[in-house]
Amino acid sequence: MDGVEIDEGLVRSLLQEQHPDLAGLAIREVAGGWDNQQWRLGDELAVRMPRTERAPDLLRKERRWLPVLAPRLPLPVPTPVRIGEPSARFPKPWTIMTWVPGEPLDSTSISRGDHAADTLAGFLRALHVEAPAEAPTSSDRGAHPKNCTDGFDHFFQAVALGGIADEVRAVWDDAVAAPEWEGPPAWLHGDLHPANVVVSDGTLSGVIDFGDMFAGDPAWDLAAAWLLLPAGTASRFFDAYAHADGATIRRARGLAALKSLFLVLMGQNGERGLPGGKPTWGPAGRAALDRVLTFSLGRPSPCEGAAPTHRRYP
Repeated sequence: MDGVEIDEGLVRSLLQEQHPDLAGLAIREVAGGWDNQQWRLGDELAVRMPRTERAPDLLRKERRWLPVLAPRLPLPVPTPVRIGEPSARFPKPWTIMTWVPGEPLDSTSISRGDHAADTLAGFLRALHVEAPAEAPTSSDRGAHPKNCTDGFDHFFQAVALGGIADEVRAVWDDAVAAPEWEGPPAWLHGDLHPANVVVSDGTLSGVIDFGDMFAGDPAWDLAAAWLLLPAGTASRFFDAYAHADGATIRRARGLAALKSLFLVLMGQNGERGLPGGKPTWGPAGRAALDRVLTFSLGRPSPCEGAAPTHRRYP
């Protein structure tokens, strides 16, 4: 961005200039990241440096809302502790956050599936409360799947699906046919996929990268039942979550198919060396797509026929 190379020297000079009490801590680059380049700072902090045009707005959103959300969440999430101001050395704002320990799921696996299902359900129950009127919205996420057909078609055509193409299309068509979300917009992480959660001791131990958080249909986050959890645990997850009716599960399953295709496509791009490609995302996306297709909608949801329940922050 703006031709500025973000390296260790730049990060340390910015710390010396604006947060000299932290400048002596060890600095090491962290692999991954889409909109922000991240540097580990000591053992407990991380520096997030924007590298796309939209990244500064995402950082501002995290700075505004994570201090509100984090105390109510049962898993560690990154929270801002210092603000970096634009300067002659770096023309955009940057942030120092708490570090969430663990290994990203796209480079490891979950071995304690039932525990992870219960943990994810508890986290999303705590997160999915009615959002205030001033909560951020999203221009391309949070709405009914029928509004995302162009995106689905693009990914569907770009990924070689072979013999499962008809099944994937059927899952999407079912989501498009599902009733709309009838509740008020709920707080959502907005971008739950294997690179945005961390694992320790075989189970989920933290959720990271809240830059895309917004208020909308919980189905967008509930797609994580297939994107993150091992095969055979989605039913346990929805039982533990307890607030998703059948229509919401149908929308979530279709959105999981959409997101799985995106992960596979990013994996293909990574294998080809294309900009923005993520080689580790391809296998994660394929595995998630398999889980989507083997999930049965035949069993009734715990809340089938009941009105969705909502809670509001005090």
